[in-house]
Amino acid sequence: MIRPLIAGNWKMNGLEAWLEVIEAIGDGLNKQPDAADCLICPPFTMIAAAAKAADKTRLNIGAQDCHTVANGAHTGDISAEMIADAGGKYVIVGHSERRADHGESDATIAAKVEAAFRAGLTPIICVGETLSERESGETIAVISSQLAGSIPASAFGQHFVVAYEPVWAIGTGKVASVEQVEEVHDKIREILGERFPGQANETPILYGGSMKPSNAPELLAVGNVNGGLIGGASLKADDFLSIYAASVS
Repeated sequence: MIRPLIAGNWKMNGLEAWLEVIEAIGDGLNKQPDAADCLICPPFTMIAAAAKAADKTRLNIGAQDCHTVANGAHTGDISAEMIADAGGKYVIVGHSERRADHGESDATIAAKVEAAFRAGLTPIICVGETLSERESGETIAVISSQLAGSIPASAFGQHFVVAYEPVWAIGTGKVASVEQVEEVHDKIREILGERFPGQANETPILYGGSMKPSNAPELLAVGNVNGGLIGGASLKADDFLSIYAASVS
């Protein structure tokens, strides 16, 4: 059995006052079964304070991106080592918004995965197709290509997470059907099994497209769905804890 992971991506949301949400989630987790891992990835500015607020709870704190190198002349960037130093345990890499808004290639993402390993962080590697790619029947080809290019050979023997996030279902309210989710997650598991024999059945695969309390039970019941990468619903402690509860029920 793969231990589920419920991860929240706050994106560009969160000020100091939002630490109350971190504290509420941490307190709520202590009242629920310890049957899944839980993570919030706030903005860089909140990582250290969030890690402190989550201390003595089961809530982990992570980051939404990292640079490929440990230090140097890279104005405005944050290294994986800095994230770890601030108390982060995970880092999201290859999110569709980074791929689209910042032109990140699979090769860049693979280098960020290696940076995460170097710093002792667990990378959450995102893959997903656009609406046009879905409608033209390219979903599996796109996912396969992204997995091949975004996961470096150094991932063998390392713990990492894969998140499937259909781009057309992120923040739109649209949700992939159970059949669509199952098809892609099964394919991801197959690809991982071919590339990392003996390791694939230990790698969590998250679904990341408009998961919320109302649809979480159905989505989390799908084969090879081992948790969720949650956007908007992670901004409210009650909603996020409801999704966590669905993962351990």
